[in-house]
Amino acid sequence: MGDVTNKAETSEEVKPRSVRVVLMALMIAMLLAMLDNMIIGTAMPTIVGELGGLEHLSWVVTAYTLATAASTPIWGKIGDMYGRKGAFLTSIVIFLIGSALSGMAQDMGQLIGFRAVQGLGAGGLMVGVMAIIGDLIPPRERGKYQGMMAGVMALAMIGGPLVGGTITDHMGWRWSFYINLPLGAVALAMVTAVLHLPKKRAQGKIDYLGAALLTLAITSTVLVTTWGGTEYAWGSAEILGLIAVGVLSTAAFLYAETKAAEPVMPLHIFRSRNFTLMSVIGFLVGFAMFGGVLYLPLFQQSVQGASATNSGLLLLPMLLSMMLVSLIAGRITTSSGKYKMFPIMGGALMVVGMFLLAQMDTGTSRLMSGVYMGILGAGLGFLMQITMLVAQNSVDMKDMGVASSSATLFRTLGGSFGVALMGSLFTTQVTNTMADRLGPEAAGAAGSAQLDAASLAKLPEAIREAYQYAVAAGTHSAFLLGAGVAVLGFVAAWFVKEVPLKGAGPAAKAPADGASEGDVGAAAGDGGPARAHEALAH
Repeated sequence: MGDVTNKAETSEEVKPRSVRVVLMALMIAMLLAMLDNMIIGTAMPTIVGELGGLEHLSWVVTAYTLATAASTPIWGKIGDMYGRKGAFLTSIVIFLIGSALSGMAQDMGQLIGFRAVQGLGAGGLMVGVMAIIGDLIPPRERGKYQGMMAGVMALAMIGGPLVGGTITDHMGWRWSFYINLPLGAVALAMVTAVLHLPKKRAQGKIDYLGAALLTLAITSTVLVTTWGGTEYAWGSAEILGLIAVGVLSTAAFLYAETKAAEPVMPLHIFRSRNFTLMSVIGFLVGFAMFGGVLYLPLFQQSVQGASATNSGLLLLPMLLSMMLVSLIAGRITTSSGKYKMFPIMGGALMVVGMFLLAQMDTGTSRLMSGVYMGILGAGLGFLMQITMLVAQNSVDMKDMGVASSSATLFRTLGGSFGVALMGSLFTTQVTNTMADRLGPEAAGAAGSAQLDAASLAKLPEAIREAYQYAVAAGTHSAFLLGAGVAVLGFVAAWFVKEVPLKGAGPAAKAPADGASEGDVGAAAGDGGPARAHEALAH
């Protein structure tokens, strides 16, 4: 009896340690996906200087973003059908192949193509991380790890530009891609050695028609948000054509999914009110977060005279508060099993933060803008991981992959819309304000380009002051739009149903919103930790 007890105690000691090793590998993979664009952004001027092709510069980012968004739902479905581990390892390998090829690119065309390969792999990285965590850790316990994921995000956003600048200056821009290889190799080795999930073999076939239609719908949507108001006017034939393609392909996709044996995005998951609400809120979070990340450094560089080199550090108040609040919310969720208050609090703080940021002008100090950023970060902290947790808790275990990929996709699309619409509003406001203050000719000479502190210092004082005033006006309009969008998230949060989280404790006894009683019994309670324990190497 004593041997059995000792063995059980040893087993319980091994499990948390094994979980931590797996989580470390997952966080490295998550860092790879998030860090890449942050590093590349800093290296882009050097890349263009060597490879040329300035007119195709935007496609270096667009190709990656498009491939990531389009492949995200497909990776989720492949993981559900054929096994999470194999899909995840494959996505890492594809990402590393794309990274190596991008580092060896000899012209801009090659770089764009290889970035698309990299993006295909990146689509599976984030989904794989979220879905594997959903498999291993019951929702009730998952809150503990929210701070870790928020910390990785903060590290990528703060460290990315700094690391990118350092690598480019001292090792060359190609190492901005090669740096992924050792990190990816570590993640591959750790996942292969420690993670052991049950193998699956689905009877049905992949829904190729659905995947193609979804890819077409996502591609046209992302291109509308990328090109609208920049490459082409919003009312141009190109943009209107893309909108038409997006609407028609979305309608065709929804019809195809009702007929497919194994739909790439099963529509029944949207019968759960909580899942649908989390998809909406996730879209709005992406809208606010990516818009904020883009325009806050611009305001501080152009208006407050901050250095572009430390642009990542400018976001520190927002990212630190996001990480801290996410950690606290996760701990409370784990201990109490309650979570409805967090989307409501997060929505309220996001509205307040966005509205305060919209009040910034040329006289706003860095301290005050830091306080405003902290409030927005707190709102995002309450929402970022809770939206994923509740979305996963709202579906059966067999749909964990598509639930994770759908939630990730909606957040990505929200970011695309946020950057596009806030950007269009910002540019229009800057141009109009410059024209009002200096006249069309002088405004055209100064341009509505994004000027850093060093470039601004060389301008005549009248033009410099007019530009700073125009940027403040543009920022006001962009964040006011963000505040209006955030109100929708706040309203949606009130309709979230407090469904007990699957996991340890009495809360596990109740069925999930849209899930069966039997599913909760199989996936939660003792079953969740036991399954996680069996899935790990001992």
